Amino acid sequence: MPGPLPFDEMTNADGSVREPYLGLDEWLRAQPPQALALMAADAEGIFRRLGITFAVYGSNEGTEKLIPFDVIPRIISAREWRRLSRGIEQRVRALNAFLHDIYHSQEILRAGRIPAELILNNSAFCPQMLGLDPARGVYSHIIGVDIVRVGPDDWYVLEDNLRTPSGVSYMLEDREAMLQLAPELFQRIKVAPVETYPENLRRTMESVAPPGAEGAPTLAVLTPGIYNSAYFEHSFLADQMGAELCEGQDLFVDNGCVFMRTTTGPRRVDVIYRRIDDDFIDPLTFRPDSMLGVPGLFDAYRAGNVTLVNAPGTGIADDKAVYTYVPEIVEFYLGEKPLLKNVPTYNCTKPDECAYVLENIHELVVKEVHGSGGYGMLVGPTSTKEQHELFREKIRARPGNYIVQPTLALSTCPTFVAEGIAPRHVDLRPYVLVGDQIRITPGGLTRVALKQGSLVVNSSQGGGTKDTWVLEE
Repeated sequence: MPGPLPFDEMTNADGSVREPYLGLDEWLRAQPPQALALMAADAEGIFRRLGITFAVYGSNEGTEKLIPFDVIPRIISAREWRRLSRGIEQRVRALNAFLHDIYHSQEILRAGRIPAELILNNSAFCPQMLGLDPARGVYSHIIGVDIVRVGPDDWYVLEDNLRTPSGVSYMLEDREAMLQLAPELFQRIKVAPVETYPENLRRTMESVAPPGAEGAPTLAVLTPGIYNSAYFEHSFLADQMGAELCEGQDLFVDNGCVFMRTTTGPRRVDVIYRRIDDDFIDPLTFRPDSMLGVPGLFDAYRAGNVTLVNAPGTGIADDKAVYTYVPEIVEFYLGEKPLLKNVPTYNCTKPDECAYVLENIHELVVKEVHGSGGYGMLVGPTSTKEQHELFREKIRARPGNYIVQPTLALSTCPTFVAEGIAPRHVDLRPYVLVGDQIRITPGGLTRVALKQGSLVVNSSQGGGTKDTWVLEE
C-alpha cells in the first residue's frame, strides 16, 4: 500500500507540472487576480438557473442545496484512461455474469468461492428473480464504479454501484458550465466529449427492449416524484433522451403489458429506467404498502413484456460484503486476473481480522455494509476517541454488518477554495452503459472533498464536483 503522503495529480514531487496538466497550468498562470472567483460566481449562477440541487433529508438549513462546483477541471491522460476503461469493462462484464449465475445455477456458490449464506441470506438478494432471463442477459445496464487514485499508476475500486447510480446529470452539467465559462481552454486542450451520454443511454435502453416492441420502443423514466433527492436528474435524463418521465400513478398493467396514461389514451411502454428501490416497484410482489410503484409491473417484467433498467436484485452485486469477493468473481467467470484492484478489506466475522480492527480502529475506515452517501461510516484518523469506542461496540455486536479498510491517501487535485488554489482529495465515478455493447463515458463525475484534509467527498457531507477531462490522442 502507498505511504501516507497523497499523490498530487498536477504537480510532481520536485514541483514540476505533470504532462497532462501543462496546458491548464499555463492557462491558470495567465489568469488575472479574481478571475477564478468571478468564474466560480458565474458557475453558481448557472447552476441556480438550471435548478441543479439535491435534497438533504433531516437538514435544518432547508431541504434543497446547490452542489458546490469547482472551476478547475481534473485531467486524465489518454493513456491513463485506456487502462482504466479496460479494467472497468472487465469488472462490469464479470458482475453481470455473476448476477446471471446467482439467479440461475449458482455455480460460484457450489464451487465454494463465495459463502452461500452471504448471498442467500442477504437483504439485497431477490428470490423473485430466480430463473428469470432479462433481455440480452443484462441485469445491470447502468453502472457507476467508484474509483480512487493513490499514485501515478495506482487506482483502486472503492465501490460498485449497480442499482441506481446517481450523479450523471452533474457530470453533464459540469461540462456544460465549463464550456460556457472557459471556452478558450477547450480550444487549446483536446478533451473527449461526455455530451453523448443521453444518446448512448437511449440506444442502450432501446437495445434491451422486449422482442415484441413495434417500431421505436417507448422509453420511460420511473421516478418517486419531486421530493426525491435526485429528482432533478430523473427529469433531466428523461428530457435529454426524449423519454417519458412517469410516476407510478401514471402507469398501469393490462393483459400482462405496461401502459402509460396519456391525453390521447393508453400508450404501451417497452423499457422503464426505474429510479425506485426494489421494495417499492410493485406492491403486488414486494412491499404491499408501496404507493410509488405499479401493481403488476413485476409480472409483466417476468413475462418479458417490459424491460426494467436496472433489473431488481442487482444490489447483491454491489453489497459491500460481496465487494470483497469481486477479484474472485472476475477470475471465476472470465478466467482473467482483475485489471483494477480492490482496496484491501478486513472481514470482521473472522476473529483474527476483527481483533486487528478493534485494536487499530483509529487508523482505519469502517463502513456499514448497506450504508451509502457517506453515512454510517467512521474515518478513524479524523474521529474522536468516543466515536472509536462507539464503533468498536457496533462491530462487536454485529461484526457482519461492517467492512473495514485502510485509510487511503487519496490523490489530490488543485481546487479553488476561499484562500485560493489548494490541493483537495478527489475520487471518480465513471458511468458504464451495458446493452447491445458496453459504452463507457470518458471521464465521469469527479467528487472533491472541499474541507481541508477531509477524505469524504459525498455532496451530503460537504463535498463538491469537478469537470473531468480525458485528453484525446
